[in-house]
Order: sequence, then structure tokens, then C-alpha cells
Amino acid sequence: MKKLIMEIMMKIVLIRHGESEWNKKNLFTGWTDVDLTTHGVKEALDAGERLLKDGYHFDIAFTSCLKRASRTLDLVLQKMGNKEIEINVDWRLNERHYGNLQGLNKKETAEKFGEDQVLLWRRSYSVRPPAIEPENEFNQKNNPIYKDIIVPKSESLEDVVERVRLFWGEKIIPELEKDKSIIISASGNSLRALVKYLDKISEDDIVNLNIPTGIPLIYELDKNLNPIKKYYLSEPSKLEEEINKVAKQGNK
Repeated sequence: MKKLIMEIMMKIVLIRHGESEWNKKNLFTGWTDVDLTTHGVKEALDAGERLLKDGYHFDIAFTSCLKRASRTLDLVLQKMGNKEIEINVDWRLNERHYGNLQGLNKKETAEKFGEDQVLLWRRSYSVRPPAIEPENEFNQKNNPIYKDIIVPKSESLEDVVERVRLFWGEKIIPELEKDKSIIISASGNSLRALVKYLDKISEDDIVNLNIPTGIPLIYELDKNLNPIKKYYLSEPSKLEEEINKVAKQGNK
């Protein structure tokens, strides 16, 4: 009788941070370092509970320099009882830098410049929002956290894809090759960039991708670290509701 050889499969978990204070206020956040809302904390704890229930356990974790992502990660791991693991912080997982839009209300910005223009700034692949002005209070250029890098004045999704692609190659692939179980906690656009890269989504189609807050996204990878399947740990009705909520943020 021939032996059946099971193909090696690895899983990696991505999670967008729970609702932040500026998500709730519908503001362009970017690199502005805001905290989670009470609801955002609940989303993170619920995600941890779901991951625990489904039998997940992590060897190593990655997050951005932004507290909304790092706190989400801490809450998830706390709920899972999965605390004693290595946590790596990398600026390349930061949200897309929204330039001079940071701190502005998305609805009011759409009323001022038009929904099409705001959609272009939010979701186009290569268009950057207006560069942040030196006197803007949400300019991170002098933040000591970023002393070793050149803080962008504004970023397109294309810019984020490039930094996330380098992060994946330098940080994630070596850990997957060691058979490590990994969770990444980051922001909407850094995860959209990663999903685009992994799934080879076109520049035109990426505009329609929305990633909800606080719901784990699971990737199953083959032995060559190529995606073979992905899915959210969520009931379909809730997932659809949360995705629609993200999609409507830039409307008047």
C-alpha cells in the first residue's frame, strides 16, 4: 500500500487592531499614536477568546510602533494565556502615513474635497495624500521612536506594500522556515498591503479590499510559503457587517 504524504501546511494569523479612539471619531489616523476605545479592547479580548477556543498558540509575535496595535496584541495574548513569547516591534507594520490628512474627519474631508478625491487618497494604489506640513501637530518627524528612520511626509499604498514586502522577507519567512507559529497585529493599510502582496491582488482590485477591526485573519501556507487558503475567524453575518462599516468611512 502506498503511503500518503501530507503536504506541509503552516498557518499565520493577522489581526487588525481593535477600534481606536480615532476610528470611532472617523478621523484619518496614520502614524498618530492613539489608544483603543472600550469597544476596541472588547474586540481584542474576543479575538483572543476565539483563537484560544480554536486551539491556537503562538511562538512569536510581531506588531507596529503604534499602541493601538501593540495593545491589541497584548490583550489577545493575555486572553489566550499565551504571554511568555517573543514580541517584535517593527515600524514597517505601521499604518500608512496619511500626510496632512492626519487628524482630519473623513466625512468632513469628503464634503470639502468630494468623495471621489477622498476615495483616491484612501484607497488608490499609487496616489499619496498631501504631504504633512512641518507645523502640523501630528507630524512624527521628531518622535524619538523613529530616530533611526526617515519619517515619510505621506505614503501611498504602493509605498506601504514595499516596506511590508521587505518586512515579510526579512522577519517572517525565517521564522516560518523554523516552523514557528506567528501572529501579526497591525493596522488596516499595512495589512491590506500584506494581503495584496501575498495574494498578488491587482492594483485595481485592492481598492475594494476592506479589513475589519479585531477579527483574526488566518492564512494557510504551503511548503513554499505560498497562500493556499485564507479565512476570518468570525460568523459570516458579523464579518459582513464589520467590513461594510470600514467601507463606508470615507462617505459624506
